[in-house]
Amino acid sequence: MSKPRHLAIALTLAALILIAASAHGLLPAREDVSAHVFLPVYDAERVHDGDAPEDGAALQTTDSVDDCYLAERWGVSRVEAPRAWQVTRGDQSVVVAVLDTGISKDNQDLADRVVAEVNFTDSPASDDLYGHGTHIAGTIAAIAPECRLMNVKVADDRGRSEAPVVARGIVWAVDHGARVINISLCMRASPEMEEAIDYAWSQGAIIIAAAGNQGGSEPVYPAYYSSCLAVAGTNKSDSLALLSGHGYWVDVAAPGFNIYSELPQNQYGYRTGTSTAAAHVSGVAALVFSVAEDSSGNGMANDEVRWAIENSCTPIIGDGVGEGLVNACQAVRATESSSLP
Repeated sequence: MSKPRHLAIALTLAALILIAASAHGLLPAREDVSAHVFLPVYDAERVHDGDAPEDGAALQTTDSVDDCYLAERWGVSRVEAPRAWQVTRGDQSVVVAVLDTGISKDNQDLADRVVAEVNFTDSPASDDLYGHGTHIAGTIAAIAPECRLMNVKVADDRGRSEAPVVARGIVWAVDHGARVINISLCMRASPEMEEAIDYAWSQGAIIIAAAGNQGGSEPVYPAYYSSCLAVAGTNKSDSLALLSGHGYWVDVAAPGFNIYSELPQNQYGYRTGTSTAAAHVSGVAALVFSVAEDSSGNGMANDEVRWAIENSCTPIIGDGVGEGLVNACQAVRATESSSLP
């Protein structure tokens, strides 16, 4: 058989594999950089990250997650959320804004937790047709089960967004009562976005941002901004995930490998990336907010919450992971018993 014919067959097979993978949501989202300045943190399914792959780790449907809750959601246990629940499971007054592709309205575990929603995209609905925002919201709710969610759709149904849109979403979330803001997105630096993030901090909110999936140490935005808590991703060995952004600008780390959570159409599945790591920290922040008090006298508790999270981490091996792995139990107890220096 001639070389050109070999090549043609190989290219045809490769195309068929890519089409099948794309149809099943197994490829990372990509964007047309000529049209958009937004680089999503959207996750590559089943990235080999130093852990042996688990059976059935592709996206899947299940009738219930109750019977395998902690076994499947290994990150919830790793950040010591069940121990923190002995003190608090959160509070309905603490609202976590998910700035993302929306939150699925048909997921039975999330629908009744969403207390407000808004759509800043050209999509006709605030529902999540892409799947990323629902997965993030599910992880947050799993860690802080009594807290409430805010659906702020700033990325469209193809996973695209822009900094000015995210900035509008931040301001809207704060003005409508969000105390924790999860931004599992990365994009170029923007004065508008930085101003919105500083506004959120000044109003008493804490902003959690993903460190990106570029696998390097170059800063990404908005995580790099000082008013954000930048989160790197770890694997099941509590080591830095190979794809995770890292560096001096990262504040903390959290589980970001093979994370199980809700998806649209009442399904559940796995994703890998710093998006999911940020979601774990947002859940922890919601727990801490439910018991935090203003000890600095500035009338707000977001500085106490951030201090508690950063100063209660479990040290892990590796450079560029900030204070280490977040620990919900220690953060909650640090908030209860300590005041800012």
